[in-house]
Amino acid sequence: MTNATQRLVILGAAESGVGAAFLGKQQGWEVFVSDGGKIKQQFKDVLVAEQIEFEEGGHTLDLVLNADCVVKSPGISDKVEIIKKIRGAGIEVCSEIEFGFRYKGDSKIIAITGSNGKSTTTMLTYTILSEAGYDVALVGNIGYSFARQIAEKPCAWYVMEISSFQLDDIHTFRPDVAILLNITPDHLDRYDYKFENYVASKFRITQNQNTTDFFIVNRDDTAIQQYLTNHSTHATTIFFTMNDNISGSDGGFINDDRMRLQYEGEYSDMSIHDLAIKGKHNQYNSMAAGISARIAGVRTEKIRETFTRFKGLAHRLEYVATIRGVDFINDSKATNVNSVWFALESMEKPTILILGGQDKGNDYTEIMELVKHKVKAIICLGINNQPIHDAFDSVVDTIIETGSAAEAVQAAYACAENGDVVLLAPACASFDRFNNFEDRGEQFKEAVRNL
Repeated sequence: MTNATQRLVILGAAESGVGAAFLGKQQGWEVFVSDGGKIKQQFKDVLVAEQIEFEEGGHTLDLVLNADCVVKSPGISDKVEIIKKIRGAGIEVCSEIEFGFRYKGDSKIIAITGSNGKSTTTMLTYTILSEAGYDVALVGNIGYSFARQIAEKPCAWYVMEISSFQLDDIHTFRPDVAILLNITPDHLDRYDYKFENYVASKFRITQNQNTTDFFIVNRDDTAIQQYLTNHSTHATTIFFTMNDNISGSDGGFINDDRMRLQYEGEYSDMSIHDLAIKGKHNQYNSMAAGISARIAGVRTEKIRETFTRFKGLAHRLEYVATIRGVDFINDSKATNVNSVWFALESMEKPTILILGGQDKGNDYTEIMELVKHKVKAIICLGINNQPIHDAFDSVVDTIIETGSAAEAVQAAYACAENGDVVLLAPACASFDRFNNFEDRGEQFKEAVRNL
């Protein structure tokens, strides 16, 4: 992998692609970056400064197919023609996390995946280690490019959020601690609409682990438990759960509103009401983060301190404001139905739900009972809202169509009464009207501030 005559081709020139290019150049590869679209100026500036050859607006086949290794952006599907040609030519294809892993040295990795909660769990784990004085970096989907971090400022520990798309193109990547939070249907268009393919992709996080590694798993997740009945891992498996007292074993459980974490004979115990981030889903996230931090050697007192201070992330059940007795909550990151279930489950007031966007074939039956009992009105924020009407017209009396975040906020506010909550939890991707979920959340917050 370090032969200076080898040619590295990067497909996609965003955070991960440019990070891989940066590391490849440092390690003596001949690097070429190819992006089918327009490269953002911030990334183009890096490529120019590092004297890395690149193209944008399309792929020149001859310049791509003479690669020894291709690092593929997670957003590029295997179904696109250029990838078929690369694989057909027998060229190795890997993800940026795989490429970075080969140059990480003796550093340790805590890697987090799951359909929901991985960003919060990743940030919480990173915060615990950081506040405990560890030499640690936040990388992957939520932080800096893993490869670029290795090139510019290698650390002893990396806390990493990983998607199934990144895991699809690993070969040797092996985290010291892997966390699998949950698996619910998502991105099925990338997996031939077969849930079992998506589940298998998530479990790739543990495929290269050995007996010295740890696999932290949600015992309450049906898809995870079904997979584990027929598949094994070499890693030491540690469970966390709401439903089963696992005292005597390493892991985490909640009983009588108290969260207990155990590892190597030591345990910590705290009230769930002392957690700064609220909701059942965040109790799961906290258990997973706490167990991983204990494995990393962080003292239980330091973990508890961080739990009581950590406020969560923007666009993830983010409190925005209270206006004339109406609370506004931004959960723009809730891009699938299961995320909305968790959001609604944590609502304790009558809710006006802002729903909709680029639908990924959602099955809304999962949230039907919560909608019946908690939702007063639904405000549609999407171009095609027919699936929402089909699901909820007979359940919710008020369903209103809107064309922008500002319209949605105004309509929700008009429906709300003192003591209600307006919740942006779209259950859909944002790309029909917004640049990304962050853009959608920021426009929502701005609209609330303008009321």
